[in-house]
Amino acid sequence: MTNGNPELTEREQDVLEEIEAQNIDFLRLQFTDILGTVKNVSIPAHQAEKAFTEGIYFDGSSIEGFVRIQESDMRLDPDPETFAVLPWRDNGEGGSARLICDVVDREGRAFAGGPRQVLKNVLSRAEDMGYTVSIGPEPEFFLFEKDDDGKATTVPHDTGGYFDLAPKDLASDIRREIIFTLEKMGFEIEASHHEVADGQHEINFKYDDALTAADNIATFRAVVRAVAEQNDVHATFMPKPIGEINGSGMHSHISLFDEDGNNAFADDDDEFNLSETAYAFMGGVLDHAPAFTAVTNPTVNSYKRLVPGYEAPVYIAWSDVNRSALIRVPDAAGVSARFEIRSPDPSCNPYLALAAVIASGLDGMENGADPGDAVREDIYEFDEEKRDEYGITTLPGNLGQAVTALEDDEVVAEALGPHVTEKFVEAKREEFAEYKASVSGWEKDRYLETF
Repeated sequence: MTNGNPELTEREQDVLEEIEAQNIDFLRLQFTDILGTVKNVSIPAHQAEKAFTEGIYFDGSSIEGFVRIQESDMRLDPDPETFAVLPWRDNGEGGSARLICDVVDREGRAFAGGPRQVLKNVLSRAEDMGYTVSIGPEPEFFLFEKDDDGKATTVPHDTGGYFDLAPKDLASDIRREIIFTLEKMGFEIEASHHEVADGQHEINFKYDDALTAADNIATFRAVVRAVAEQNDVHATFMPKPIGEINGSGMHSHISLFDEDGNNAFADDDDEFNLSETAYAFMGGVLDHAPAFTAVTNPTVNSYKRLVPGYEAPVYIAWSDVNRSALIRVPDAAGVSARFEIRSPDPSCNPYLALAAVIASGLDGMENGADPGDAVREDIYEFDEEKRDEYGITTLPGNLGQAVTALEDDEVVAEALGPHVTEKFVEAKREEFAEYKASVSGWEKDRYLETF
């Protein structure tokens, strides 16, 4: 297999050697559609060299939001830096591995509708400005029991609370198995714990450059689901599967590094250890938050989480001491200086979500955006008059409002590109229309016998 093909890069050659050394039988070539669903094409491992040199063709018209039928031939170009063995596929005789792919057309041009390419475009803009972007995501998820037919329920797998230990945290062994699996795939896990709600968990992995972080989020969701399935429970990244309890978020810590490797967000002389660059970036995030919310919180259900009283941000403001604001500044300085964007949820397409947020921040830097003063009071307790006094506005209240804000925001729409914006808006308008036309169980319980 490893014949020193001059068309191969050194890293591609290393991957071929690793495939042979680890007795890999099949490769899963992965990519995501516009809505963030992970797709994959499985090929025999002996086709790896062809995949690197020629790509693997597929029918793009069958993928949500990609192309029309007359433009259907598309190609997957594997990124050798994303090679990872899939531990749960190893049967002792031969295993499987995955490669995350970029999508190109027949002429080899990057496909504008590929979510990974959208993020690459925004990161290229940051690089032109002299920066790389670092992201530390914190995705949360629920583990639920299955019924006798193997279908998912909303019965939590345990009754633990925040930072609880066994016996209440029955899922500690499952979390440990997830962590071991991730570590085998190259993740560096920083912490894991039980979250506030019954059956809710969080596993934090080390920050990385934004593209790798997005790849890691997609991989993380796949690993969590696979390990949960092996333990006969159901894992979900649905933002709010149960009413009246906390939902699942994906808080994301962000910072910029300059060409010398210095944290461009750091200023030890500032009260909050943040530089003017950090404040301008933050200002851009706050300015464009209504628009990127459609992407970071992309489902009807996302807005059941974004309500006051459940530790999810609703208000467009920043703070260092409370979690009711959209942005929180942790007590960190120097290389660790950063801020945390608290609104995204784990149902989002990570490539599009990070692209939209980063583009918002870069726009703030270019235009000297002002985030205003920190709000050090609990905004949940403010009445409308006091919010007006502080100039605090709210995130969109539902998916329809968020999509409208996205359409009206040139910066976020331009970052996504016309193809993705059009297809994304079309899909989300349809989703929201279906939701408005449906009749919920709550409505039946409330009104059926009353009227």
